[in-house]
Amino acid sequence: MPGSELDLIERYFKHGAPSRDDVIVGIGDDGAVLQVPQGKELVVSVDTLLAGVHFETDINPQSIGFKAMAVNLSDMAAMGADPAWITLSLTLPGIDHGWLKGFSQGLFQLADQFDVQLVGGDLSHGPLAITIQVHGFVNTGKSLRRDTARPGDQIFVTGTLGDAGLALAIRNGGCPVPQTGYDYLCQRLDRPHPRVKEGIALQDVAHSAIDISDGLACDLGHIIAASDVGATVYVDRIPVSPVFATFRKDCESVRKWADIAVSSGDDYELCFTIDPRDQALLKERMPDIPCTQIGIIDTQPGLRCMMRDGSEFVPSSSGYDHFRDG
Repeated sequence: MPGSELDLIERYFKHGAPSRDDVIVGIGDDGAVLQVPQGKELVVSVDTLLAGVHFETDINPQSIGFKAMAVNLSDMAAMGADPAWITLSLTLPGIDHGWLKGFSQGLFQLADQFDVQLVGGDLSHGPLAITIQVHGFVNTGKSLRRDTARPGDQIFVTGTLGDAGLALAIRNGGCPVPQTGYDYLCQRLDRPHPRVKEGIALQDVAHSAIDISDGLACDLGHIIAASDVGATVYVDRIPVSPVFATFRKDCESVRKWADIAVSSGDDYELCFTIDPRDQALLKERMPDIPCTQIGIIDTQPGLRCMMRDGSEFVPSSSGYDHFRDG
């Protein structure tokens, strides 16, 4: 019947995804039947986005669907994996066809871009929540990990950091709306671009990697904790966009802009470490993607954030934590 679970699946989720040859049985049965290619390992990750925690309900549903897909693909990027399949568990407070249409369009917009097929899931009634499990492939023994950084490694990040955090600060009233560039900042927050191709390119180059979802300090902290090493980051080297650079220039408080650059999340860039001798190989693998060295892995425990004048910057927050921050 119209509005039933099966009707919603048929209308918004069954026919929108690309079709892959490695999907033997997809949506419509009690489980998916999938084929992992020979010579590959399966990488699996899952993320949940909650209304009022990870997104506000007044955000465009197409952007919510896009971001729900992006944050999961970013986990694949951090592992050096090529995404293949997703399952979706969607809890809805009620049936809103306009919202479902926009959400599914945003979801499949990014799925199409990376040839990812929706192969199953669940619809439930309750507070709005989105859970996606993503599966991808990596060449056997070639996955990127957090626990393999080495003293002497250089620390790099892709792209620029801080835009999403600045957009969130503006939305929360913590910063004035800039005269120009606010739409760009919102795009960076609501529609992040996962670095999937870059993650795959880092195989055999990076010693360790992670995606920056909870803030540079927090996520780099995961690498150094897992690898039993320390790190020094030079705050002034952190790459920022022209919009963020204008904010930094006009900001009366060094702490304010530095906190956003170091601690804010939702950038979904990659942070990775390499042997200094592999810089040429990095440029060869990623010629068109800006990668910036921001620090070095060392043996002294902990993370040190240093300013240009040699003083140490201690962030107000180590990054987002679900149980501490909300």
